[in-house]
Amino acid sequence: MEVKASLRYARITPRKMRLVANLAKGLPVEKASYQLNFCQKRGGKLMSTLLDSAIANAKEKGGIDMENLFVKRVMVDDGPILKRFMPRSMGRAFKILKKMSHVTIILDEAR
Repeated sequence: MEVKASLRYARITPRKMRLVANLAKGLPVEKASYQLNFCQKRGGKLMSTLLDSAIANAKEKGGIDMENLFVKRVMVDDGPILKRFMPRSMGRAFKILKKMSHVTIILDEAR
């Protein structure tokens, strides 16, 4: 039985978030949690809280064996982009794109 949790509008670029998401993909929940807690990247904390939320969803749903729970899929999608401008010399302006991510994690029971 699948359990899902999502994080929307995270202020981190999807490219950086995917590096962290790939660490947890396919691992049992305990190992994935351990891996994310000790990850040095900023996205590790966000993914760790998202994984904790998914585990809480599994407990709340009931009928799921917590020992056999593993990370089935992690999807990191693009969110909206905040567009800002930085003034430069001679009256020019450079574009600054502040990207956001939508992250979805799906847990399932190992058979």
